[in-house]
Amino acid sequence: MKLLHISDLHIGKRVHEFSMIEDQKYILDKIVIIAKEERAEGVIIAGDIYDKSVPSAEAVQVFDRFLTRLAGLGMKVFAVSGNHDSAERIAFGSQLMKGQGVHLSPVYDGDVKKVVLWDAHGEICVYLLPFIKPALVRHVLEGEQEAEEMFPESYQEAVKLAIERMNVDTAKRNVLVAHQFVTGAGRCESEEIVVGGLDNVDMEVFHEFDYVALGHIHSPQYVGRETVRYCGTPLKYSFSEAQQEKSVTVVELGEKENVLIHTIPLLPLHDMRIIRGTYLEVTARSFYEDMDREDYVQVILTDEEDIPDGLRKLRIIYPNLMRLGYDNSRTRQSRNVEAVQEIERKSELELFQDFFELQNNRPMSAEQTDLVRRLIETEQ
Repeated sequence: MKLLHISDLHIGKRVHEFSMIEDQKYILDKIVIIAKEERAEGVIIAGDIYDKSVPSAEAVQVFDRFLTRLAGLGMKVFAVSGNHDSAERIAFGSQLMKGQGVHLSPVYDGDVKKVVLWDAHGEICVYLLPFIKPALVRHVLEGEQEAEEMFPESYQEAVKLAIERMNVDTAKRNVLVAHQFVTGAGRCESEEIVVGGLDNVDMEVFHEFDYVALGHIHSPQYVGRETVRYCGTPLKYSFSEAQQEKSVTVVELGEKENVLIHTIPLLPLHDMRIIRGTYLEVTARSFYEDMDREDYVQVILTDEEDIPDGLRKLRIIYPNLMRLGYDNSRTRQSRNVEAVQEIERKSELELFQDFFELQNNRPMSAEQTDLVRRLIETEQ
């Protein structure tokens, strides 16, 4: 069985006050074409469908059109709510849409929706786990006897408990659709960050699943094993993503433990790029004549003096200029002062966490953090 994995559509998003709605319509149409060409049986949407919990009417219309086109092709849809979504709004009409093969995660109430598919190799169980927090799981457990002993205090415990309650049959092929931050995944500027990595979940909690379709992280990547995967956003939503190639992840489920994965690049309506140089350099025809000037751009000027009314002047050449910045002796000195002040504000534990992440390209685990905290307390 072949499934497409996408996530973090953020329909209705604005980037530096530029509406992305036309870009989103364009890329969703491209995804429909890819789904048709790949002859996929279904499309997974791993959360953050909208950019706001109360989306605009236009954003809702864009998603409605996307679902209608997929359903018209006879494709099943498996979607969960993310941290940007309202779980209640995403779940609205789910019973009605189920008849058209569109499966939406309900509000988490202790049970996780399971959809059973069949192919030549037998059953495939698709579990739809919406974005959950410890407080949400604790609320669900409050009405159960002896629940206090099970109350989760962390995201790790909350997700682990939610999965344990699914009673997954590991003899079957199992797919989990979830929207959480898995420890070790690399972040981008456009993502919502929880201070101290409190939202971390260890990938070992997913060991019962043949494929884990994740959302929440905007860069395409796998964590721990190839089949625990973030597909990334279909569009670039920050200049930290300017060098990324966005894509759709295609998952082919064969017999048990046989999962093939490949990606298909997505070409946007407008790319995102960073332009750097002096004002005279970036305004020279020879500099921009072979460039798509309709792209979303950030211009970094290296002139020592600010250019009067520079933003307006540059937009004559680059109409979709989103940001204008400077890199010169004055701004570098300012950044150095800010960096020193930031270090002075941090605790010894926070400084060690920064050092560890720099050296290992991943944040410290809860156990490592606790150990370092106790060592620091002992020395004091």
